[in-house]
Amino acid sequence: MKVLVLGGARSGKSLAAENRAIDLANSCSVAQKPASSLVYLATGWVGDGEMAQRVAIHHERRAGRWILIEEQTALAEAILHCIKETPHAVVLIDCLTSWISNCLHHHCWGEQREQFITLLKSCSVNIVMVGNEVGSGIVPLGELSRTFVDESGRLNQELAALCDEVTLIVAGLPLPLKR
Repeated sequence: MKVLVLGGARSGKSLAAENRAIDLANSCSVAQKPASSLVYLATGWVGDGEMAQRVAIHHERRAGRWILIEEQTALAEAILHCIKETPHAVVLIDCLTSWISNCLHHHCWGEQREQFITLLKSCSVNIVMVGNEVGSGIVPLGELSRTFVDESGRLNQELAALCDEVTLIVAGLPLPLKR
């Protein structure tokens, strides 16, 4: 199962994605042994106190059962490692938007994007992905900002086509787009 959860800043998308991942793990645990593990693949970079506070809030919300993997750019590689170590995992990626930003900053976006899409097309683990819907605002003035918005939109479209479920979260409310 591939699930994409999109929304704006502070829309509730991370919490919705965490709950969906837990649901998938619980339903898989009934059907298969060993029980499914929950893996939280965090892409954020803690560069200041405000970001550290955001990360702390996410940590507090997730108790005990989650395995944390932090990876800023090599997402496909991290997922492959996860599959090798915990083959019955449900992987939650939070968030694709930070990952895009990191890859653009490190000039590896094209390569990392291609590896990730290729992996998604062939892997059999349950993956829940969180991303921002950034295309509803004004067109940014700077080239890098426009590239970021364009690449985010392109990735969201490609992932939506690949995913079994797509949900848009607005004000904490899930709007199913694809089931």
